[in-house]
Amino acid sequence: MSRHLALLALAAFAFSACSPTVTVAPPDKPITINLNVKIEHEIRVKVEKELESVINPESGLF
Repeated sequence: MSRHLALLALAAFAFSACSPTVTVAPPDKPITINLNVKIEHEIRVKVEKELESVINPESGLF
């Protein structure tokens, strides 16, 4: 009986000694992100103004 207890104690000690440890720490240097962004902008004011004149109730289309 004492032999089983000794093996059980040894197994418990072995399993507790092998527990993994994960450490999360902030970096020492600031994080730098380099982005190359191309922004294209299209202005469609002219077309919208023309459509307003066509859709206008006074234009006689509708």
